[in-house]
Amino acid sequence: MLGISVYLGNDLDEEFESYLKKVREIGFTSIFTSLHIPEEDPQLYKERLQKLGATAKQYNMELMADISPKSLGHLGFTWENAEGLLEWGLTGLRVDYGISEATIVRLSKKMKIALNASTLTEDSLEKMKQAGLHTESIEAWHNFYPRPETGLDRDEFRKVNEWLKQGGVTVMAFIPGDGSLRGPLYEKLPTLEDHRIISPFSAFLDLIENGCVDKVLVGDLTLTEQSLEQFASYQQGIFLLRAEQATHDKSLLEIVGAVQTNRLDAARDCIRSMESREYGLIGTRPVKAFNTVARPLGTITVDNEKYERYQGEIQITKRDLPADEKVNVIGRINEDDRLLLQYMYGGSKFQIKWM
Repeated sequence: MLGISVYLGNDLDEEFESYLKKVREIGFTSIFTSLHIPEEDPQLYKERLQKLGATAKQYNMELMADISPKSLGHLGFTWENAEGLLEWGLTGLRVDYGISEATIVRLSKKMKIALNASTLTEDSLEKMKQAGLHTESIEAWHNFYPRPETGLDRDEFRKVNEWLKQGGVTVMAFIPGDGSLRGPLYEKLPTLEDHRIISPFSAFLDLIENGCVDKVLVGDLTLTEQSLEQFASYQQGIFLLRAEQATHDKSLLEIVGAVQTNRLDAARDCIRSMESREYGLIGTRPVKAFNTVARPLGTITVDNEKYERYQGEIQITKRDLPADEKVNVIGRINEDDRLLLQYMYGGSKFQIKWM
């Protein structure tokens, strides 16, 4: 599951609704919001939360809210009647401190409850199960970390997630955005420190492939159009790879930019386009040798006529390779997207977008 974060300090205007509609259309189904409400403005937050709840219902999206006992009181609720928030369009609450295990068990029978993945213990989870916890309503959510150098270590993160999943608990983590960032630091909002400096889509794939994570939310306010395009393409089963060209042959660039498939017998050193030879993607004309230079990771190549029957094969290198007089270099995947190559297994579809 994919989701976004919405912060009620910002007005829910037409621009917000346009963005929400866009992400919903490309497969985002969850909204997270924080209800740490300033005492001087509880009515404004209440109105915005009700509006957000109505909008979430309209777009058939789940709405989870991070809440403290004090903020719950500002909204006119207590832990005893917190399920009343469901009528506002909320799906559930993320709780941390200030709530007893008995209350969590009771609320789990009424609504979805997200617990802090980093502080939840196996002993506590087992006690709540014994007390009647509805585990199908429980999720374990990691925090995001605004201050650089404070994000989680990936090895510890994975260990925690492994035991949570073994206990039947859904696990959620945050990736950073790359559009409008959240203040006051504007340093991005990842769960893993490794993700602070990489693209949102790369961070998403890392969590899904390596992190034992079921659900991924964008911590920051928005994603750029380029990132949204990558997520949309992925929903269609295609890796969208942004690249810089090394030739001015427009016809060749157009051909290489078609949707292609990594061969099922995936190579160790490169991604090999199945269509480039089987369906004559390059055409029947000879491919003359040019720009036969070194091929660092992410290099896009076409085999030239010196490779005889391999002529016309399109490849993307998965590691640094030396120059080869039989291989033309026509471009290179952008640095942000080179991390994606490790997740392109045999049969993966991809499309190169020249920037």
